[in-house]
Amino acid sequence: MINTICWKKGKVYILDQRKLPHKEEVIECKNYQKVVLCIEKMSIRGAPAIGIASAMGLALGARSIKNKTKNGFFKKLEAIANRFLHTRPTGANLFWAIDRLLGLARKNRKKSLEEIKYILEKEAINILKEDIKLNKRIGKNGMKLIDKPANILTHCNAGSLATGGYGTALGVIRAAYSKGKIKKVFVDETRPALQGARLTAWELVHDKIPSVLVTDNMAGHLMQKGVVDCVIVGADRIAANGDVVNKIGTYTLAVLANHHRIPFYVAAPSATVDMKTHKGEDIVIEQRNSKEVLELQGKRIAPKNIAVVNPAFDLTPHKLVSAIITERGVVRHPNRRKMTRFFG
Repeated sequence: MINTICWKKGKVYILDQRKLPHKEEVIECKNYQKVVLCIEKMSIRGAPAIGIASAMGLALGARSIKNKTKNGFFKKLEAIANRFLHTRPTGANLFWAIDRLLGLARKNRKKSLEEIKYILEKEAINILKEDIKLNKRIGKNGMKLIDKPANILTHCNAGSLATGGYGTALGVIRAAYSKGKIKKVFVDETRPALQGARLTAWELVHDKIPSVLVTDNMAGHLMQKGVVDCVIVGADRIAANGDVVNKIGTYTLAVLANHHRIPFYVAAPSATVDMKTHKGEDIVIEQRNSKEVLELQGKRIAPKNIAVVNPAFDLTPHKLVSAIITERGVVRHPNRRKMTRFFG
């Protein structure tokens, strides 16, 4: 298991994913502002990992508050929380983690400020520990859907680097591989930030799981040739009706898989499910800097004055999803009724 983020002696340490696979460099965050920058600049990414980072960042921010009054402390704490809520708008786990810590702080308002700060620190660390346990349950639940040594195609990175450890989509793959159910993993490169090529491929090589790197536009060809048995991806937010928002390119894979009658699975913790959002169209899709499309490793690859659109995520309608795999179980062919029964 790869350590993406940890809390040690009042500091947060984040593995800088921008430097992978060439260099393993850890960023030391002594204040919450540094954690905010790590999230915004994608030194850490993946909905569960961002949730953990925001929780630890808020706990770090709480430690820095100098106000001696409860009102002053909570006013500053909510301002810090608001700063995290404005880093990346799409993933559900960030909002879930911030709400969880703020709720806990308010519940313990009568305690001393030092006690509240300690409680927030412990809760942030607990979120990390819980995430790893949940991922392993997701892996066990998901591997039951694979009944033979299979060729699996995955998109972006939903492994240890996108979570507290082990992974969601890669957690299923890891669990299945341990039982001899994986023949080969096809890894989409995932333009424009190349999370598949840089991160997922790195994790699979690290774990010695047989894998093949492919460009995003090869997926249809592979399915047409009959070499893909199923697609497994992660999610950044799942709506109450089972619509899935995930890394840009996911919808394309779902359409292709549906056309070729290949199972399309989504693996995510229940914290990614947003039952307050009725359908996928209500989810904000983050628009990122045009440089991610115009440049590759700092070198321009497109002509000047060309317009760019760069949505970080896309929407996959629930009708294209074969199953949503969570730590609570598997929701097959999700719809609002089934999602309400599972996540209420």
